[in-house]
Amino acid sequence: MARAYHSTNISKEQQEFLKFLNDYEIDIFSITDIEKLLNTEFVNLNAILENLVKKEFLLRIERGKYCRSNFSDEKVIGCFISEVGAIAYWSALNYHGLTEQFPNNVFIQTSKLKLNKTVLGTAYKFVNVASKKMAGIQTLGRGSNKYRITDVEKTIIDCFDLPEHSGGYAELIRAYNQTKLSSEKMIAYCTAINNIAVTKRLGFLAELFEKKGLKTFVKFAKQNKNNRYNVFDPTGIEKGEFVNDWRLRLNISRDEILDICNKQY
Repeated sequence: MARAYHSTNISKEQQEFLKFLNDYEIDIFSITDIEKLLNTEFVNLNAILENLVKKEFLLRIERGKYCRSNFSDEKVIGCFISEVGAIAYWSALNYHGLTEQFPNNVFIQTSKLKLNKTVLGTAYKFVNVASKKMAGIQTLGRGSNKYRITDVEKTIIDCFDLPEHSGGYAELIRAYNQTKLSSEKMIAYCTAINNIAVTKRLGFLAELFEKKGLKTFVKFAKQNKNNRYNVFDPTGIEKGEFVNDWRLRLNISRDEILDICNKQY
């Protein structure tokens, strides 16, 4: 049902613009987006937008980008201000139900340099990576409310690649243990990430947990391991059992790993 905009404080052009947003179900947009969609040219679009911001019908996200005053979807806003970005790491872990912990930032993976910023009270953490690492991304939502997010397998691999963005190594181990994963996707994304130490850790855990459906991935991981020993927990110290098959040093023991998975938080 279309909304009517009647106010002595709003001009006819401003009313027409708000009706245009309503008709096209647009909640968030850039000036470029509007120029592409317009059938009727507004005389001064910038002036219309600035007045609607002042009158609190719209909010300015950043230069040339706006949303309705009642719009607050952090995932959509985060991806909108990072055109090639995707919700990832701790934020994606939470979205996929792999952690109950809520991050203080919305984590966004992007191949274009973007500085961290706070928008409408939400802090966004942009993690800049090589374009080849931008794999395993799905698009959700509809219309102007679309956003990109890493799928389950890519989220797990990304967090092992950069565990400082995962909410804690123990939480990440539990997430990996509890979720069903595809060998095909794990191989593809580990190839894209190209971090042999991560592939070894994931292969070792898959074998330890006897994860169903990951036999092909375990075989791939063993075939692609190197001769260098890496500590299992990269945030920990050099100590523990040497595992020759995986060229890993368990600074967290097998029993401790299994205990982490069995604990309820």
